[in-house]
Amino acid sequence: MEELVYSKPFNVVLLITVIGEFLLPWILKYFYVGYDNKTMAMSVLGNPQSPVRLIYNAWLIWLGFFLIFVAVIYRYEYKETSETLSWLLLLSISIFALGAGLLSGIFSVNEVKEFNTIASKIHGIGAAAGFVALLFFPLLNGILAFKQTDIALGFICIIAFILSLIFFAFFIMGDKAQFQNTILAYEGVWERITLLCMYIPFTYKTLRIRGRREPGGAEV
Repeated sequence: MEELVYSKPFNVVLLITVIGEFLLPWILKYFYVGYDNKTMAMSVLGNPQSPVRLIYNAWLIWLGFFLIFVAVIYRYEYKETSETLSWLLLLSISIFALGAGLLSGIFSVNEVKEFNTIASKIHGIGAAAGFVALLFFPLLNGILAFKQTDIALGFICIIAFILSLIFFAFFIMGDKAQFQNTILAYEGVWERITLLCMYIPFTYKTLRIRGRREPGGAEV
């Protein structure tokens, strides 16, 4: 199964999925009057009052299923390097896929945060757990890369991890009342930048995969 990591179709779909995480909300905002991508989280696009909820929630469900598959592939890729770290990598991606993908797509957040329902609470818990889990994805990738003597990828992943922590802190602070009149109030911006940083290992690998060789010597 680990040969799929070097498969062009797999990496093309992964890259399209990563790009879609940012491109789709940018497109959908034009069909949702009142949505502000600078101050609103992307999940608001899937709220029950949203005219684009079916599209965005379907996307989240796709994201969840696909990233669980990716998690299994990555687990097999790294199991020879470190059994423990490969399992932690699988958990990091899978918890994000389940919480911020599947659960968030099935249980919608409300447009107004103050109005809580069971669905919005499940969404909030799932999304929060997912983001926290994926925060460690760049760190785990960095450690594994150093173990494989891939110094460039190791440094890139560690930097991505540090940036993810910083921007995630900004994202959390943007939800607090005392920061509403500051630059931290751009909750949607910080969410997107945090995701961008957490996805860097995915993006880096997919973009350089053509220069790698599959097990057995065949060039991708």
